[in-house]
Amino acid sequence: MAKKVLIISTSLRGGSNSDILANECAKGAKEAGHDVELLSLKGKDIKYCIGCLSCQRNGMCVLKDDVADIMAKVKDAEVIVYATPIYYYEMCGQMKTLLDRLNPLYSTDYSFRDIYMIATAAENDESAFEKAYNGLQGWVDCFEKASLKGMVGGGGIDAANIAASHVDVMKKAYELGKKL
Repeated sequence: MAKKVLIISTSLRGGSNSDILANECAKGAKEAGHDVELLSLKGKDIKYCIGCLSCQRNGMCVLKDDVADIMAKVKDAEVIVYATPIYYYEMCGQMKTLLDRLNPLYSTDYSFRDIYMIATAAENDESAFEKAYNGLQGWVDCFEKASLKGMVGGGGIDAANIAASHVDVMKKAYELGKKL
């Protein structure tokens, strides 16, 4: 059964390895027959959450930027894949900021159920991804109808625009898309 899939690449770097793997995942998901949208945070205006909790009273954020449009896409997707570079053993700041700003979704009838992560890191050890994965798990835990289903980690990816040469990771990203 076709699902509505949203893949969010959170890296702002040109030649982003996160973009490369997100695109490969999208390719697999499209070939599996899913309705896929690939969204990049490059060029998006995303302000920091100010913790006012107005969103819990009004159902919307008081800040005016690109997050309202992104949030609508997140709310309507059945499957969300976040692609992030690993910085200091954690998800990138843009991803964390976006997750914070998605707080208004907490009390809505959101559609997402399955959440995945794709991550790249210079460090070539599985432990390099643990904190980022746990951070995303913390966000998912706040949405009782959703669950974190898995991750594709690409270690040893230490320069821009080289993920495509890591055939094993490219295959894993593609296969993730196929199994969504």
